[in-house]
Amino acid sequence: MSTNNSFFAQRLNKVKPSPTMSITKLALELKASGKDIIGLSAGEPDFDTPDHIKDAAIAAIKRGETKYTAVDGTQALKQAVCDKFKRENGLSYKPNQVTVGTGGKQVIFNALMATVSPGDEVIIPAPYWVSYPDMVNLAGGNPVFVVTTADSGFKLHPHALEKAITSRTKWLIINSPNNPTGAAYTKEELGALSEVLLRHPDVWILTDDMYEHLVYNKFEFTTIAQIEPKLYERTLTVNGVSKAYNMTGWRIGYAGGPEALIKRMGEIQGHSTSNPSSISQAAALAALTGPTDFMAKQLDVFRQRRDMVVEMLNQVSGIKCQTPEGAFYVYPSCAGVIGRKTPEGTVLNSDEDFVRYLLESEGVAAVPGTGFGLAPYLRISYATSTEALREACTRIKRACEKLTNGNKAAA
Repeated sequence: MSTNNSFFAQRLNKVKPSPTMSITKLALELKASGKDIIGLSAGEPDFDTPDHIKDAAIAAIKRGETKYTAVDGTQALKQAVCDKFKRENGLSYKPNQVTVGTGGKQVIFNALMATVSPGDEVIIPAPYWVSYPDMVNLAGGNPVFVVTTADSGFKLHPHALEKAITSRTKWLIINSPNNPTGAAYTKEELGALSEVLLRHPDVWILTDDMYEHLVYNKFEFTTIAQIEPKLYERTLTVNGVSKAYNMTGWRIGYAGGPEALIKRMGEIQGHSTSNPSSISQAAALAALTGPTDFMAKQLDVFRQRRDMVVEMLNQVSGIKCQTPEGAFYVYPSCAGVIGRKTPEGTVLNSDEDFVRYLLESEGVAAVPGTGFGLAPYLRISYATSTEALREACTRIKRACEKLTNGNKAAA
């Protein structure tokens, strides 16, 4: 049996392959051939899940908690989420205002599928997490990109938000701290955005707070419904246990929001995955109700890595790197190497060319900024060992030192 493009849904035409796929494929091929590859592309902590969380999962298995649960989460976990929002964010939710999904990605997908109709617009500041635009496209909406700059700290300016809003705007997506830049919004910055949103009562806010606990140098994390209570009724506050608790593979995300929206999101989940793993929910319950002393120790390690990577990258000719407020990524500009020529005679015309060159010449795997909506940059994750990071930065410097001026070489 053969299929052609007409067999597949037209909405897939709007969905782009992952921008990291070709680089990831090449990295795996090189590694399989015996080349020493340092991976700086993974967006997950290199620390293990804390023992008390793993023990809770094992205990749940032994108690026989291996059956279906309520579609969008157990009552116990929903209550723990409510308690977390109240304790850490000053937000009051009831269990019927909370949904639990198979990772934050599913929660966001459910929200967009439940609300976005053909022609609706979703404002997405760039650089952005790569899945936002494709989720909007799958829902039939139109992603509207507002490009930020390094000069603005990669943050959305109120004037730019005002200009982007139209009669078709359904959502604004805020991701703070941000993937890929690590930029985080201050109270004052969220307050300024709130003033714009209060003038547009039909625009809803989806705030992705997945990196909430990964902020540095006494930066105080806040979320937008906390800053402006008048936006509470049209804000979906998304979070999860993957980053702060080292639980990426457990696949548990959650959100708090208006009851009617949460109900519709649950209906979609009920016809797709149904409930998240019962064992993962037991582990997430232990995470949200258990000790968190390990976070401070990990955060200190991440901060030291961040500072080292920023310092080393800023010593590389052609690279310029800002110091991010949060998450575990840096987003350095590689504009200074664009147009240069490799020892093999290839001119680097884009950040994708540069990332491929780093991988092939020095075995350093990063992610090109093109996939995040702002070039020429690259995303580097420092959620790996300090030794590997130091070696990777040394290799990046060596690779850049080998480049020659492309125009002179061509002449």
